[in-house]
Amino acid sequence: MASIAALSVLGAVACGRPDRPAGTIVMASGADLESGNPLVTVHPLSRQLQRHALFVTLVKLDSALQPEPYLARSWQWDASRRAVTFTLLVGLTWHDGAPTTAADIAFTMAAARDTALGSPRAGDVSVMDSVLALNDSTVRVVFRDPRAELPTVLAELPIVPQHVLDSVPRARWRAHPFSTAPVGNGPFRFVSRTPGRQWRFARNADFPPALGGPPNAQQIVVAVVDEAATKFAGLVSGELDVAGVSPTMAHLVERDPSLMLMTPPALFSTVLAFNTTRAPFADARVRRALSLSIDRVRLVRAAVAGYATPAAAAIPPGLPFSVAEAPVLDTKQADSLLDAAGWTRRQAGVVRTRGGVPLEVTLLTVGGGDMAVEQLVQADLAARGVVLTLRVMELSSFLATVRAPVKQFDVVLTGIPGDIALGHLSAMFATAQRGGALDYTGLHTAELDRQLAAARGAGPDAASAAWRAVAAELEAAMPVAWLFHARGVQGRSRKLKGVHMDLRGELVSVARWTRQDTP
Repeated sequence: MASIAALSVLGAVACGRPDRPAGTIVMASGADLESGNPLVTVHPLSRQLQRHALFVTLVKLDSALQPEPYLARSWQWDASRRAVTFTLLVGLTWHDGAPTTAADIAFTMAAARDTALGSPRAGDVSVMDSVLALNDSTVRVVFRDPRAELPTVLAELPIVPQHVLDSVPRARWRAHPFSTAPVGNGPFRFVSRTPGRQWRFARNADFPPALGGPPNAQQIVVAVVDEAATKFAGLVSGELDVAGVSPTMAHLVERDPSLMLMTPPALFSTVLAFNTTRAPFADARVRRALSLSIDRVRLVRAAVAGYATPAAAAIPPGLPFSVAEAPVLDTKQADSLLDAAGWTRRQAGVVRTRGGVPLEVTLLTVGGGDMAVEQLVQADLAARGVVLTLRVMELSSFLATVRAPVKQFDVVLTGIPGDIALGHLSAMFATAQRGGALDYTGLHTAELDRQLAAARGAGPDAASAAWRAVAAELEAAMPVAWLFHARGVQGRSRKLKGVHMDLRGELVSVARWTRQDTP
């Protein structure tokens, strides 16, 4: 199987034998990395590698989630709080030797806003009115409205090289070689990729001391391992140094003296996204009925061994504007809504029909492991007379299908990767660009777009009310059913030192990781 082949292809590099190159760290990814281009990526691990290893951001977040200097060594607000001027580090080069300048920052932000690219970060950068390179080491950002603080997108969106991409039409960026052989400027540089198997990144010996200096590890290998049992076996054998593990196998990691279990907070939500552009999910009553049919408490307990919070709304607990509410399970109301929509059945255990046509829908999923979430949802819906067929897809095909302008599916199970504070909300509520959960659903309303614009531009005093208005609009429309907000479940070798994981990501300290092969 592909997962076993992914480990075997590592050979001596991945195992604990003496011929493993010194300083090599091997980590697992459940799917092939989506892209090396941070402007088109939604895959969570891809984003983390881009942000913490391959590229740099304008600023970064400290452990208290406050902005601190990174590529920008200092910044100064004007009196209106609508404009801020950044002074950049001089001397950082791209991995091909070209200098990193303010022009790269202006180029990145302009590309993120370009509808031809359809970047999932378009909503995040829409708060900016203009980004101007005043000279090679100075950039000025003008916002649409006064701001109390820097938007978190400046700490989350890596800068891309203008000299590599400026001659490429943005509509073609996803297919450009940069996506699979990226030229970065971070602590690790891209070395090679074997599609569906592995990516390799090597230490950038020239990474400036002011930005943290060269990383400790000589090489990072990302192995594509899609089966939970194979990941665990790789951790136990020493072939893998770190891997996300199935929550149901977390107790096995805890029992192994050579391993350590890490459960960091994670901004990652799992949802059902309905295709609102065709039956049966063009009817909001059907969407709401399915959401009310799902026992989220049981789902979290049985599918992810409690390593998540049942989702009552879009905003995870602990973030600004979240509301502490219990998720609703109401099978009587679900039955009533389905009856009202014309999908009826005479007795329990019978499939609902309308005009003699059964209520049968197909769920698209990337799958992996035992597919416990999918099967539990399938069982809950079957109890309401809905026949749910599961269709497992490879990630790139899945993304192409759900992002297509004309939606040719019923419902998808998908993860929504989050970013800190309002960046997380923008990613989930995006309607005007590709990549957001709502874009998958095909739901676009003038009122929702108006409320999103108001919320993104709201000052600190009005932001809470503005985002709550957005949440209320989404609750009324029900384009997605929020299932649960996850926690990270990571197994790592005790030989791997310097590992720290928090809300900034599981790879926030990757430049400081060290593998100690001797006691």
